[in-house]
Amino acid sequence: MYMMIRTQVYLPKSLYRDIKLAALKDKKPTAQVLREALIVGLEKKKPKETLGQAMQELIDLGKKLKISGPTDLSTNHDKYLYEDE
Repeated sequence: MYMMIRTQVYLPKSLYRDIKLAALKDKKPTAQVLREALIVGLEKKKPKETLGQAMQELIDLGKKLKISGPTDLSTNHDKYLYEDE
């Protein structure tokens, strides 16, 4: 079991009522309903992946597939982007 920390929050009456109703409906303790709601809510706010992580995955994939690009890309990027082949 997880180590639990006791905390106190102030809730609007309507929210408290909704939590109590959900607990009764699901036959769960109010505290469990609150924990589950917090987990779901906070999970939605977590970034799925940072830009740096996504770039690193692309780099790793390129290495794994032995794909390489032009060695002069940093100096000739306009050429590769805008010129026709």
